[in-house]
Amino acid sequence: MSDTPGSSGSTTSTRPAAPRDEVVQLCRDLIRIDTSNFGDGSGPGEAEAAAYVVDRLREVGLEPQVYEAAAGRISVAVRIPGADRERPALCVHGHLDVVPAQAADWEVDPFGAELRDGCVWGRGAVDMKGMDAMILAVVRHLARTGELPPRDLVVVFFADEEAGGVQGSHYMVENHPEVFDGVTEAVSEVGGYSVTVESSDGTPTRAYLLQTAEKGIAWLRLRAHGRAGHGSVPNSDNAIAHLAGALARIAAHEWPREFIASTRTLLDGLADLTGIRYTDDDVEDLLDQIGGAEGFVRATLQDTANPTMLGAGYKHNVIPQEATAALDCRFLPGHEDDLLATLKDLVGGNVEIEVEHQDIALDAPFETPLVEAMKEALLTEDPRAVVLPYCLSGGTDNKALSLLGITGYGFAPLRLPADLDFAPMFHGINERVPTESLEFGATVLHRFIQLSARD
Repeated sequence: MSDTPGSSGSTTSTRPAAPRDEVVQLCRDLIRIDTSNFGDGSGPGEAEAAAYVVDRLREVGLEPQVYEAAAGRISVAVRIPGADRERPALCVHGHLDVVPAQAADWEVDPFGAELRDGCVWGRGAVDMKGMDAMILAVVRHLARTGELPPRDLVVVFFADEEAGGVQGSHYMVENHPEVFDGVTEAVSEVGGYSVTVESSDGTPTRAYLLQTAEKGIAWLRLRAHGRAGHGSVPNSDNAIAHLAGALARIAAHEWPREFIASTRTLLDGLADLTGIRYTDDDVEDLLDQIGGAEGFVRATLQDTANPTMLGAGYKHNVIPQEATAALDCRFLPGHEDDLLATLKDLVGGNVEIEVEHQDIALDAPFETPLVEAMKEALLTEDPRAVVLPYCLSGGTDNKALSLLGITGYGFAPLRLPADLDFAPMFHGINERVPTESLEFGATVLHRFIQLSARD
């Protein structure tokens, strides 16, 4: 196969390509298409990647639909009829945009999709063009072979997830809810990947973290007001000082802990596996067992509020009358009002809080037939593993789908090497995914879809 985008449609074998046969090439093709989302309306958009997806689907006889929320902000959807159309439908979805990457920080071209050390390197390899490639590979296999999913399968590639989905999943839910007619459950990113832990008998054991919950989002702007003046004159009403004080108080605040059901089940499962006991006040030794994933889990023990951008002033000797900061806040289910009230108390009277984007927290059950299908699909390929739930500290397009009553899970299955620090590569540098993990994931995702209609 050629290494150029658009080359993944054929195989020299006489049999139809299995999902694992082309998933790596599909992933590389997608990474080479820069879909950086800067969150301010700039950037290339998803049009080229959407056109690639449409071509790959049409190549196998499918007729996807495209939905353009704004110029270049395109989502793609296709429905594959199932064997039993009376059953509720399943949605499998990904997003085509990626966060930006500064090439100077990387060891490789972030949009080069280089193969190195058994991995595909590039922005989106982890978040989430690897999963997009798995979905494409499975759907293409179904179309080539004529294999029917057990129930209707709605496949969507969204725009704009990295900016809250306003021009992607939320646009689709608000303007084209008919795409999701009959859908009751959905799967997408940031779950189903493995971490290797040492069990109580000293045996390395893979634990797959299946995402059943995610924190809510509040992207806030702090705006401090003061009195403008000359930089040489004392000023007790300095906007920058007001803002700095507010940020210092937020940084010093200790958010109370709460162990939601998914987090408690994860910690209990890890404790049983490793033999390490924990208390609500001391989970450090236990979390140390899951490597880079501990950051995701630690962030779900409480609400968080992190400053991410600052803006103030225009000259060294001028005190500005205004200063701003961006806050990325994430709250546990049911904590939305408490978080905003706490921040209002912390910032004080000289700082206003503006909500730029807000979205809900999610919490789905772990004991369901759909989760059992995920477990069986994973354990068929990796029978000595365990599968545990967890809560994601970030957010996914499942938030928007929940407004239609759709229950969402994170299931992008990857069997990962024990020494790969995977979770920190979400939005990090030198993002990469092993080719064997992609092949494993495509196989497991295919099997999951085959099992997904079990009662």
